[in-house]
This record gives sequence, structure tokens and C-alpha cells, in this order.
Amino acid sequence: MENKYDYEYDKFREAGKASFEALTYAKELVKPGKKLIDTANELEKFMKDKGFGLAFPVNISINENAAHYTPTVNDESVFTNNDLVKIDLGARKDTYLQDCAVTIDLSGKYANFVDTAQKALQEAISSVKAGRKVCEIGAAVEKVVKGAGLKPIENLGGHGISEEDLHADIFIPNYDNGDDTALEEGQVVALEPFVTNGAGHVIEGEHLQIYQKLGNVNARSEDTRRISEFIDKNYSTYPFAVRWLVNAFGSEFKVRRGLNELAALGALESFPVLVEKGKGIVAQAEASVIVQKDGCEVLTK
Repeated sequence: MENKYDYEYDKFREAGKASFEALTYAKELVKPGKKLIDTANELEKFMKDKGFGLAFPVNISINENAAHYTPTVNDESVFTNNDLVKIDLGARKDTYLQDCAVTIDLSGKYANFVDTAQKALQEAISSVKAGRKVCEIGAAVEKVVKGAGLKPIENLGGHGISEEDLHADIFIPNYDNGDDTALEEGQVVALEPFVTNGAGHVIEGEHLQIYQKLGNVNARSEDTRRISEFIDKNYSTYPFAVRWLVNAFGSEFKVRRGLNELAALGALESFPVLVEKGKGIVAQAEASVIVQKDGCEVLTK
């Protein structure tokens, strides 16, 4: 099987290394009493100080929140000693993106969740090779998770990563969904087991702080045009956080009004927090890899 992908793989590797270093740093930052907003800002600064852009805003999702929680600009939330914390982040080198995640148990009650997510991730990594069907990877993850007395979240999973696109061309399930799509040599994919003691599905919650701009539009409001131009210049088509815009423009009302107008014009995709449907506790583990003929190369290490 021949590699058909025309990637500068060293840029994926650089972004992967920086992402993993930020993830390691996160384990030092996440402590009871620490503000989520301070943690997000410090992790984003960590990657920027290393010379990288951000593939997406740092996600800090706790307990039944599975993904897409990023703090508001004045978020007063703090970590507590009852929390199971998911940190999901990614660095960007030019147009090359990476994605990885870890779960940190501040409660001492959820070791089985953390261990199971990590074991499922390692099983997924071991399953990857060119020609492998994605449902076979899902089946391997499902076996580990159910063997630990937990459930995989069936409507979340891994994904392809291409230049400029964090969720590209392929979905990798966390259970055997029957999808016989085969991995290809040279493909870059994120493997992303989510485990829970709940319903095994996520639904959209009310917290919405992450957007992605889809294209150019002619907004009526001058403020909206300025916000739109700022997004184009600073974030292009990569996901961004509302707090980033509020920090730049100084008014959350102005930013929200502008985003609402852009959304009404069809120029934004939104990423609300994803909540476990049964209010179950959720753990996550994630790594990005390059698919090879007989295995894979882990990038986020």
C-alpha cells in the first residue's frame, strides 16, 4: 500500500511533541482550588511560548461533561476534590494540527475510569495499521471498556487529522459499529476512547464558548465586520474561544452580538459542551498517530 498523503510529517511531529509537553504540564496545574480559567490560560500560553499556534481552545471538561467545556472570560469555577478532569488540547505548527487528552482524578474515587481509558487507548494504538477496519479498532476498545464494567461513549470517537482540519475524512468508533472503512498508510488519526458509567451517549449542553468560522459574509453591523475580520486574521478557520474575543474587544455583549449575527448568516459552527446523557462520570484518553504499513507512529509523546 502506497502513501498517498503529501504531508510535511515533521511539522505534525513538532506539534505533537509540544501538545504532549503541554498535557504533561497540565498534570502539574490541575489541583483543587485552582481556577479553570487560569489553567486554560497557562496551558495556552505554554504552547504559544514554545512558538506554536493553538489547534483549538483548551478543553477542561469535568465529571459528566465529556468535551468542549472551555472557561468563560470571567469564569470563577475551581477544581474540587470531587472532580474527574479531562484536559484536551492541541498545538498547531503552521497548518499542521495535533490533538491529545488526559484524565486527572482529583477525587481518588475514579482510578478504574482513568486506567480503563488509558488501557483502551493503548489497545487502539496496538490495533492501528494500514488496512485495519475502523470497526475492528472500535471492537478492541469496546472489549477493554466493557471488561472493566464500564461503557464506551458511542457517539464520540477518534478522527482523521489533515492539514487545517482537525476532524477530517474518517471517524474511529469506540465500539464495533460495523464500519469497514480501512485505515490508509500515511493517514494521521487521533484515537480517542471515552468511557462512562452512564448511558454511553452524549448530548449537547447549554455552555457554548467555542466556535469556528466557516467563510466570508457581509455583515450589516460595523462591530460584527470588525469581529469577523479579527477572527479571519487571527484564527482563520480554526476553532476559537469567546474569551479570546472578549479579551481583544473588551465587551462580552459586543462580542456575543457579533457572533450571533455571524451565526445567523451561517458563518459559524458552534461546539457546545457535550454532556453524558445519563449524567454518568466520563474519562477520556487521546493520542495522535501516523498510520504505517504494520503499525503506527505515536506523535503526541
